[in-house]
Amino acid sequence: MNREFKRVLVVLAAIVFILLGLLGFALPILQGFLFFAIGLILISISSPRFRAWAIVHTVRYPKIHAALEKIEKWILGIIGPLDEDDSNPTPKA
Repeated sequence: MNREFKRVLVVLAAIVFILLGLLGFALPILQGFLFFAIGLILISISSPRFRAWAIVHTVRYPKIHAALEKIEKWILGIIGPLDEDDSNPTPKA
C-alpha cells in the first residue's frame, strides 16, 4: 500500500476518533477520553511534529510514556511503517 495513502487513512481515522472523543465529552453514552486518546495517538504516529510534542510532554510521567510507546508500537505492527526508515538508508535511483 502506498505510504502517502496509508498516512491519509491514519489522519482521517485520527480525526474521526478525535471528533468522537469531543462528542463523548458531551454525551454520557460515549467514552470521550478513550476516543480522544486513540485519536491523539494516531495523530502522533502520522505527524513527526506532534510525535515530538507528545514525547516532550509525557517523558515526565514514565507510566504514561511507556504506555504511549507500547500502543504506538502495537498500532505500527498492525498498519506497518508510515515513513521511510532512516536507520537503514538505501540509495534511491
